[in-house]
Amino acid sequence: MSDAIAKELTGKCLCGAVRFTFAPAEPHFDACHCGMCRRWGGGPALTVRALAAPAVEGADNVATYKSSEWAERHFCRTCGSHLFSVAPAFDYYGVSYGAIDDVSGLAFTMEIFIDRKPDAYAFANETRKLTEADFVAMVSGSVGKE
Repeated sequence: MSDAIAKELTGKCLCGAVRFTFAPAEPHFDACHCGMCRRWGGGPALTVRALAAPAVEGADNVATYKSSEWAERHFCRTCGSHLFSVAPAFDYYGVSYGAIDDVSGLAFTMEIFIDRKPDAYAFANETRKLTEADFVAMVSGSVGKE
């Protein structure tokens, strides 16, 4: 992790019932184009990988939905804000980019499930692009992580 982001980040839901603090694993955010993420948020999910589960204030207001056999989605019970995407089997905690208070210093570097992305949109940034198979291999340890 670079010195530019070697700090904890804070965030909250839209209504403020849930607040959180977390240490980012890397100084960047990624986009997921899988069908579940697009259905959940109406477009690609933008997330920042956390080193560990975020510390949460107002945890009673966090609801969890098990969206697949390996992933969960956490959101505010009051306002519905997307907070975290969690894949316990891969020790993955993704924090919703839009819920983070200050995103300065975070670069957009990777898109996953690029083979599931609709043709109707594209990001202008140059990013590393992983297919579903590439991503599964990466998180299962079959290929090197960057």
